[in-house]
Amino acid sequence: MTAHQLILKQRAELLAVLCGGGSAEPLDCVLDLLLACEVLVWEDYLSIRVVEKPLCSNVRQLFDVVYDKGEDACSLLLAAMNQVLPEEQKAGLCFGKECAVLGKNRPDTATLTLLADRPVLVRKLRDNIDGALNALLTTGCFTIKDCDAVQLPVYTPSQQVRRLLDQVRFKGETAAKTLLQYLEQTETTRPNPEDKENHLSANCLLYQKKLRSSVAAQSHSLSTYGGTGRFSLDDIYTDGLLEVMDGSGETLTLGLEDVVGPLGTLNEDADTVLVSGEAGSGKSTLLQRLHLLWAREALLTNTFLLFPFSCRKLNSEHRELSLKELLFLHCCWPDRSQDEVFQFILDHPNLALFTFDGLDEFKQGFTDEERHCCPTKQVPIPILLFNLLQGTLMKGVMKVATSRPQAVGPSLKHYLRKEVLLKGFSPGGIDCYVKKHHSDPAMARRVIESLQANTVLLSLCHIPVFCWIVTKCHQELLGGQDVIPQTITDVSLLVLQHFFQRKSPQPQGVLGKAWLEEHLDTVLKLGQLALEGLEASCYVFSGYELQRNGLTEQDVSLGFLIYCNDLSVTDCKRYEFLHITLQCFFAALYVVLNRNSDRSAVSRLFQPQYRQLSGLSQRCLGHCIDSSVEEVESHVTETPNLQITAQFVSGLLSQRHHNLLLECCPTAVRERKVKQVVKSLSKGMQRHFKSIPRPVEGEKKSMHAMPSFVWLIKCIYEMQDNSIAQDTMAKLDVEHLKLTYCNIGPVECTALSYVLKYLRNPVGLQLDNNSVGDVGAEQLLPCLHICHSLYLRNNNISDEGIRKLLEKGMKCESFQKIALFNNNLTDACTQHFALLLKSKQNFLSLRLGNNNITSQGAEQLAEGLSYNQSLQFLGLWGNKIGDRGAEALAAALKNSTTLIWLSLVDNGVGSAGACALAKLISQSKTLEQLWLNKNCISREGVECLIEALKMNSSVKEVWLRGNNLSPEEEEELSKQESRLTF
Repeated sequence: MTAHQLILKQRAELLAVLCGGGSAEPLDCVLDLLLACEVLVWEDYLSIRVVEKPLCSNVRQLFDVVYDKGEDACSLLLAAMNQVLPEEQKAGLCFGKECAVLGKNRPDTATLTLLADRPVLVRKLRDNIDGALNALLTTGCFTIKDCDAVQLPVYTPSQQVRRLLDQVRFKGETAAKTLLQYLEQTETTRPNPEDKENHLSANCLLYQKKLRSSVAAQSHSLSTYGGTGRFSLDDIYTDGLLEVMDGSGETLTLGLEDVVGPLGTLNEDADTVLVSGEAGSGKSTLLQRLHLLWAREALLTNTFLLFPFSCRKLNSEHRELSLKELLFLHCCWPDRSQDEVFQFILDHPNLALFTFDGLDEFKQGFTDEERHCCPTKQVPIPILLFNLLQGTLMKGVMKVATSRPQAVGPSLKHYLRKEVLLKGFSPGGIDCYVKKHHSDPAMARRVIESLQANTVLLSLCHIPVFCWIVTKCHQELLGGQDVIPQTITDVSLLVLQHFFQRKSPQPQGVLGKAWLEEHLDTVLKLGQLALEGLEASCYVFSGYELQRNGLTEQDVSLGFLIYCNDLSVTDCKRYEFLHITLQCFFAALYVVLNRNSDRSAVSRLFQPQYRQLSGLSQRCLGHCIDSSVEEVESHVTETPNLQITAQFVSGLLSQRHHNLLLECCPTAVRERKVKQVVKSLSKGMQRHFKSIPRPVEGEKKSMHAMPSFVWLIKCIYEMQDNSIAQDTMAKLDVEHLKLTYCNIGPVECTALSYVLKYLRNPVGLQLDNNSVGDVGAEQLLPCLHICHSLYLRNNNISDEGIRKLLEKGMKCESFQKIALFNNNLTDACTQHFALLLKSKQNFLSLRLGNNNITSQGAEQLAEGLSYNQSLQFLGLWGNKIGDRGAEALAAALKNSTTLIWLSLVDNGVGSAGACALAKLISQSKTLEQLWLNKNCISREGVECLIEALKMNSSVKEVWLRGNNLSPEEEEELSKQESRLTF
């Protein structure tokens, strides 16, 4: 059967396999191959790959174009599909007996080479796109805007590469040569694994084998949260959300393999990657997974040696060490030829990786004042560590460090290659973790259902440590608590009860109502140890320190403390709390329940700590002072661990736990401490309110939240006292509250909503560039009535989260503006916006840029717009509405008496859409600005716009940069109409 006949006979089946996954990647790969072997010319490609058309339409167009080209072209199409499709999708399909060989003679120009080598180039550039863009930028072939057009977050890495190749071809021969030269240089500088193997001595290979075995053994079982080794990391590990900010300010989502990859690199000369995340977000577990995959040769295959370090354990190292001793004593000792192995590391820094877990737990703040570059000289651990991180020592070795965001100051960030944000579990990640934790599917389903029924608890589970607690304490949770957990204090009390219940001598582990009083002695001893540790930045304790605090083997057996395997210390056992948040919780219990504690112990947790420190404060916060800025800073922000402790103190003193603490803490003492907390919170908020600057004339009075503002809000939420929240917000008088880049997740949204709902007047709430997500969006509902504007750009929100938000928003009279640039919205959300526009005739601004809205979504939106007579601003930048969507919007807006600004930038709009928008211009009496940059509008469409502008003097600007016009056409047309901007 001929190739012609095979395509005709199997057309429906071939269409199904190319479209089946909903992704355009298989089609794009086939097109790459057909361009390379000259079956398709560039005009064919443009007619097939039309972004605003459905995928199936593009595939049908491909079949039609190739079919008309004859038998050889059909044969090559089948060969390309046979090469691209996975085996399971090819079952039952026939691709011909003799598939043609793809390939042609080498082209003689660089631009033609981009087509001939397109499949290979897509593969090579996928992990090097940042470097390629930088090369084009530095040589003047690309502008910043060209780079932005390539790296829009809505495109996959492969799609970004194809856009890059298309742009380079358009720029001409010089740009094409620059790109090819960059790739050639990359290939020559990349280490060849085979060459590496040939030059490695037997001793180095033996050491690598031992190091892999050692790292694998340490990483095999989940150490975080449990410490008992019951769970294999493979069985329980669940991916968290990883994000990085690129040079243009856009957020990119990463996989584990991208942590040390080029994606998101901001400083090519630096070697340190910082993975930052809040306490309990899974930083240590992520590093542990990275270690295990390296040991199995499943990841980081170009890394020959990996050295893992714990800053918590380095804190306990009081000796002066050289780099050689640090590597071999703290990681893995070579059985022979130590000098030879160490020299190999010095000679090949690009083949080594150092990881440092818990940089925020290191006693001393980062300083770059004392330089050290000798690998054999012994120096104190802090000097050794800081010089490694900044690259003075062992330049070229990649370093990965984890820390909480606020703990890393500008002096260290100066030396970062990039900062990766770990944002805990997604909703799907929570479900996955619970299912992995419970072997019984029915039990896992019950836990998940209970979480979905309590969205506040679900929001807490985005933090993996609390997800672990909830999953571990599922029987208490499902058994029906007197108080449904709402706060981190509630959840921590749950795990406290769970561990005591497990060791209870009573039948079936039943605890009485006074269970805390029964175990008060143990709680106080653990609390004293925890607090002393926090004061001294100590997280690992010797047996002597346990004895000094009166802790017995029975106390240790409860499970709150676990044995810490520290290879560098052999003289005694060492212990640590299950997790740092648990240490903070016990410290808070001690502050609240200890009747003999200093009367100022509570208030000290909330007060700003000044340079003139003494006594407890000196020990508590002295280590946080960054000596590099000691002269210019008059005070230092509270450490994250003390902030967590303060949150727990607030929660323990809430009225909901009064009965539990009644017999442990006299009422008079408790009330005194409550007053101290309330007074401290009030003073803390007043400091923020007093810092609000006077508004500039013509602007709204705004408050940009300082770092500890969200923490104070969370403390107020932990107290669960409406009167405190109401009194606090009564003193805040602003029109705009800005909380961008503040690590706002679902937990913080819950606390913000609890407090902000008591504002006296509506505000604009700006939460751009956080991690709100669908669950966080739902947690904001209680305060939506007090928001006249809501800004949620770049927050990983999907259609479901928006549906719930808009259902509430329609009932809120004050709610008038929303901005959702760069989220995960599709056509499914536009029906909800249409309903909002129909029902709210005071809605002013809708911005949905850089999402995944097509012509179908635009048509749904148009239906709502046709009924609305209030909207002033409509932004759809960076979607895929095409001509059809533009025509629908233009028709819906032609009778608008309020529209001022309309943006359809980068939407695949052609001349047909421009002509439709011209009709809108000719009829509108209010439109002032129309943005149509980065579209496909030709001269015909621009001429329609010019004719319309002749009839409308109120339009001030029409932006048309980056359309299908030559420089000569742009110059000519701009002379005809000065309001056109090219």
